[in-house]
Amino acid sequence: MRASRHAAPASLPIGSDADLAWVRQQVRQAAAELGFGLVQQTKLVTAASELARNTLVHGGGGHVEITPLGSGPSPGLRLAFVDAGPGIRDLDQAMTDGYTSGGGLGLGMSGAKRLVHEFEVDSRPGEGTTVTVTAWATVVPPARPGS
Repeated sequence: MRASRHAAPASLPIGSDADLAWVRQQVRQAAAELGFGLVQQTKLVTAASELARNTLVHGGGGHVEITPLGSGPSPGLRLAFVDAGPGIRDLDQAMTDGYTSGGGLGLGMSGAKRLVHEFEVDSRPGEGTTVTVTAWATVVPPARPGS
């Protein structure tokens, strides 16, 4: 694996649809540089897309912190989506498949949770929300000699 340009955490604004596209692109690039396979990249980018859109639509905008992780069984990527919006009044309801407050399919938060290894929400009404997700690159063992 080559050295990552994302060795240090990066913070990207989320304030427009153009920012959503930029976040997706940067998450994919960081995951690829860390050795994530194509399917893993797609899962992480899908989760990031859903959470970035929630940050924009429900939180009024904010930012994402992208942090490469070197500890653990394999390289990982932590994404923290931060807004100072109204917060989530009922987190259990928001995490229920099919629940939507914005006319969508209601799979954003719960769907994102299924696509990553770790998922955490810190939300306080009137103070904002931070959704932090972590995904680890699956390390494929090298082929055994003679196989």
